[in-house]
Amino acid sequence: MGVRTPYGKVLARRVALGTNVFPSLVKRVRAYTVPVYDYALTTEPLSPEQLASIGWKNRQGLGDSANQFHYFRITADHRILWGGYDAIYPFGGKVSADMDHRPETYLKLAEHFFRCFPQLEGLRFSHAWGGAIDTCSRFSAFFGTAHKGKVAYAAGFTGLGVGATRFGADVMLDLLAGERTERTELDMVRSKPLPFPPEPVAWAGIGLTKWSLARADENGGRRNLWLKTMDRLGLGFDS
Repeated sequence: MGVRTPYGKVLARRVALGTNVFPSLVKRVRAYTVPVYDYALTTEPLSPEQLASIGWKNRQGLGDSANQFHYFRITADHRILWGGYDAIYPFGGKVSADMDHRPETYLKLAEHFFRCFPQLEGLRFSHAWGGAIDTCSRFSAFFGTAHKGKVAYAAGFTGLGVGATRFGADVMLDLLAGERTERTELDMVRSKPLPFPPEPVAWAGIGLTKWSLARADENGGRRNLWLKTMDRLGLGFDS
């Protein structure tokens, strides 16, 4: 197997693909993932008094339990990282540096931050950024092989890749070795999510899902017919 670019080439007997948000080099896999942009803010450092006012004494990683959830952390230099909620899917699934910043999302995140921490009103944000994550319809990674077992792939981590990529790499190594292991026998390794439909159906379906999740959050978690159908099909975070 070989990979060639304008900058050089690599030859190998077996290949493990970790293409993340970019289109898979195995064409039949491309319909299983779409890029979704996620955004985050970081505050300026908190004073000891500000930290004491919120009662966050250690550096636990936190997240709320909403469908459209926030995640937040305290950094080593006592800033709060605050992100999530407003996931954005670009029509056609195009990955573009123009999407890495979205001021309207930053304003929304800031509003939510001070709703959660009203005692920190007036605190400034020193950093804001965004980026695309690879999302599949069941919101967790899937795996497979191609080219007669010489290529293995892992994709669709949906923002859960930082802690799971070591597991994903081990799965790919098992698959490339042709070994049956405890990992390769897992349902999540042996099955795949449903692929995304072509545009404009994909854009409409993702938009309807996001609207439905927001409605569920506003109505005490009650899921509408669309979300219940997704649940029965094994789609989304509850799959």
